[in-house]
Amino acid sequence: MLIFCAFVFVALLGVLIFLNRARAQKPNETAPQSTVMTTPSSTTNQTSTKPPSQELRKKLTPEQYHVTQQCGTEPPFRNEYWDNHRAGIYVDVISGEPLFTSLDKFDSGSGWPSFTKPIDNKNVAEKSDRTLGMERNEVRSSKSDSHLGHVFDDGPAPTGQRYCINSAALRFIPVEKLKEEGYGQYLPLFENKK
Repeated sequence: MLIFCAFVFVALLGVLIFLNRARAQKPNETAPQSTVMTTPSSTTNQTSTKPPSQELRKKLTPEQYHVTQQCGTEPPFRNEYWDNHRAGIYVDVISGEPLFTSLDKFDSGSGWPSFTKPIDNKNVAEKSDRTLGMERNEVRSSKSDSHLGHVFDDGPAPTGQRYCINSAALRFIPVEKLKEEGYGQYLPLFENKK
């Protein structure tokens, strides 16, 4: 009887996992509006380049504003960069601060762009996030103090970290446009990778 109960429990658990993954990967189903994950940082950054809220509402899409200013999360597998495989860099959608490169991007299976490390640790700030009954480290852009996503310790080598970032917080600049857009200093990163 105990073996039968264990078998039923494992079978039900497998069905639940399968349904959860299938639901997350349905591209045509509208996702519910995400909830606020953390509160915006109350510490003011002396070098902050964040424009006033009214200006940001005009510049950003509603989803970009929700993610970056209200600490929201976009739907997995239904965002702009989760499966982007082009060479280039990802910058803060508000300040243009360089954040990540395609060289450090990997497919984590999460449905969000994932990176092993930032371009420069000074460009991102981490903040403890204890919402939703979990303890996580929120990642914010240093200059604009925008919510980017979270960092976890389950990434691949060499860092073992997974920066799980919202596409709505990023703007992608392909290698061929780096110089034109003022990011020419990052071209050498890609020269040996051709």
